[in-house]
Amino acid sequence: MADLPRNRTPLVITALAAMGILFVALPLAALLVRAPWSHLIDELSSSGAWTALRLSIEVSLAAAALSLILGAPVAWVLARSKIPGRSVLRAIVILPLVLPPVVGGVGLLAALGRRGIAGRWLDAIGIQLTFTIWGAVVATTFVSIPLVILAVEAGLRSLDPRFEQAASTMGASRGYVLRHVTLPLLRPQLAAGLVLAWARALGEFGATITFAGNLAGRTQTLPLAVYQARQTDPGAAILTSLLLVAMSLIVLVSMRDRVFAR
Repeated sequence: MADLPRNRTPLVITALAAMGILFVALPLAALLVRAPWSHLIDELSSSGAWTALRLSIEVSLAAAALSLILGAPVAWVLARSKIPGRSVLRAIVILPLVLPPVVGGVGLLAALGRRGIAGRWLDAIGIQLTFTIWGAVVATTFVSIPLVILAVEAGLRSLDPRFEQAASTMGASRGYVLRHVTLPLLRPQLAAGLVLAWARALGEFGATITFAGNLAGRTQTLPLAVYQARQTDPGAAILTSLLLVAMSLIVLVSMRDRVFAR
């Protein structure tokens, strides 16, 4: 019997895929080519990149954790609660994903700024978010939380309910089912949402600069440092950009088996 022909990717798809890969890879390759490697340490030190890197790590990790803590319950409500207007609620909580980040920053100022709807009450008890590192965390969480909601909601909808029903039938409490059945089954989606939220928070610019400002050593994250360096020192901007690229690649590659399971 003759061997069955192997499945081959059509030539048109291969060509389009190559163009897509080139479209993404070319700007990254250009950064590597144009980077002033001989002045690496001096450029990064003079641009304040190391301080911005520390702030970026702190802010993005806090934003990712906060997005998971707040976003996972929202995803549960959207996936499993039969509340009226659920589609409208979903549109509202996903809106920051498509909303221009600067608009999000303006909205945060209107809500949580010193003269904002809720911000004036916070200011009265001595809590100020604008132009602080916590303001940067709030801004990055605002744009990151939809990624957690989408990932966890998709995971909840794809779960086979028979596993949870079997545990309940055997006398397990709701808390036990949640901790020992539901959450372990959701682990890939939780990890994916957390990593994607972190990556989004790491690269956030518009909402952060609008709500938290661009204060060196206080709220200036790496994207803001790139923006500032680009005005006066393009070489430092390229090297700082490569710091962001390297961090993102390291995390995505190390998490590939959890986030992008085959």
